[in-house]
Amino acid sequence: MYYEIKTERLLLRPLGLGDLNTAHEYAGDEENTRYMMRLPNATIAETAEFLTRVSEEWARALPMFYEFAIVTEGVHIGAISVYLDDKRETGELGWILDKKYQGRGFATEAALAVKDFARDVLRVKKLTAQCDGENAPSYRLMRRIGLKLESADGTRFYIKRNETASELTYSCTFSGN
Repeated sequence: MYYEIKTERLLLRPLGLGDLNTAHEYAGDEENTRYMMRLPNATIAETAEFLTRVSEEWARALPMFYEFAIVTEGVHIGAISVYLDDKRETGELGWILDKKYQGRGFATEAALAVKDFARDVLRVKKLTAQCDGENAPSYRLMRRIGLKLESADGTRFYIKRNETASELTYSCTFSGN
């Protein structure tokens, strides 16, 4: 399966092993991954393992998740994904952007494009996104793309730090899907 999404400034294409060095740059950075539950990756081998799973998923006839590389001006700057539930009715949106490219609207542009992809191509009925309750840039992005606060009483667990934190869940539903 291969999907490519073009926006005004971005190309969203399947993330894969060819992105190893640039993916590890943001996925292995402790500051950049502060609010990511399973990151940072301690070694480039961990990042390669993840990218191998992503590539295998893209190779399936009907993937259960779609991890896109976010590319601007030929440079891989992050990733955005939608993970589907077993019935393929609900998608969970997630993203990470290299800190050098944050604050320029790239994540919002990518999230709007993947929201449309989830609605129009994957035909999900509901799209969700979650973030740490202290991660203001993420929950502001969720609001900007039209998601509404669904729950403010969740808990998330950071595996690498063995810590818990509050979690917010935002969502939107699509009529007609």
